[in-house]
Amino acid sequence: MSTLPPCALEQAFLAARTFPKFTDRAVSDEILAQLYELAKWGPTSMNCQPARFVFVRSVEAKAKLKPCLAAGNADKTMAAPVTVIVAQDSRFFEHLPTQLPANPNAQAMFADNAALADATAFRNSSLQGAYLIVAARMLGLDCGPMSGFNAAALDAAFFAEGRYKANFLINLGYGDVSGLRPRGPRLPLDLACTTL
Repeated sequence: MSTLPPCALEQAFLAARTFPKFTDRAVSDEILAQLYELAKWGPTSMNCQPARFVFVRSVEAKAKLKPCLAAGNADKTMAAPVTVIVAQDSRFFEHLPTQLPANPNAQAMFADNAALADATAFRNSSLQGAYLIVAARMLGLDCGPMSGFNAAALDAAFFAEGRYKANFLINLGYGDVSGLRPRGPRLPLDLACTTL
């Protein structure tokens, strides 16, 4: 493999921003399908794939989501074309016989260890949410990820059966640059990284 051209790096990382405000341009079903089809290829441990994505777009679904949001996130989330609930499937391991056929013991390993299953689901659904953000940027979408919400209320509203649990939210659409603040700094290499 070779390094991607600078324009691809700019779009996915270097010039990408976290958007609090979006234009009213709709995000189509086709784009949402493309988004998942791209993001699903990001690696997870033991190919466990615990993330479940709920694309909140309808008036009814947004009305259900609004009471779960922190006050500072309510208006911008209601105005976003789509909000993605990145959730984790607490019983992701039931799919391991087909997703990891090379390891016939994988399902039992998680089924018999709730703490391991919970930690694995959280870690890997977080990864998958991050892959979704990068995939969205590569498809020309902008993102506004956030964790300011009442998880218990959201789970009760959207996942009453108890199998799924919300991890974080991503507002999704075509960003309105008028809502941007100056870009925040990032930690330098020598502070964030160690090579041993």
